[in-house]
Amino acid sequence: MSSDNSCMNQIGIATFTQTLTAIDKILDKLAAHAEAKKIDESVFVTLRLSPDMFPFSRQIQIMSDAAKGAAARLSGREVPSWPDDEKTIADLKARIARTLAFIASIPPADFAGSDDRIIKIKLGRNAPETEMSGKDLLARVSLPNFYFHATATYALLRANGVDVGKNDFLNRN
Repeated sequence: MSSDNSCMNQIGIATFTQTLTAIDKILDKLAAHAEAKKIDESVFVTLRLSPDMFPFSRQIQIMSDAAKGAAARLSGREVPSWPDDEKTIADLKARIARTLAFIASIPPADFAGSDDRIIKIKLGRNAPETEMSGKDLLARVSLPNFYFHATATYALLRANGVDVGKNDFLNRN
């Protein structure tokens, strides 16, 4: 495939950008909700759907990691390593902005051949390294993981009274 028709460029970057932008706007709604209801925002940043699930802040950190990881691997770059120390809505918005800036900084031509490029990756902390094509990395690992955590982010806020809906999630507002 040509550089501007690679799966990563046409699907990956566009998808990550749309959804991260939507979550950024949802965070604005969260901040307004917390202020209107006089709820300390740290209550929301630490929310969990279940005691054994990651908190709200970690959901966004993992979304960021999935997006920057896929973009880096498929463009032949090192994956940036950022501390997971976000404690406020502003911190989370800054993390999203940094992620969006990173993926936007990669020229489309750098994804040339990425669909068929063999990527080595560990799919979990204690998992052995495995190999897969760039197309499989995007379709079977990066996008599903990204959307799992995006959906958890949305569900956490919706379940806790923040006025968000499907159009917010799809970035149609």
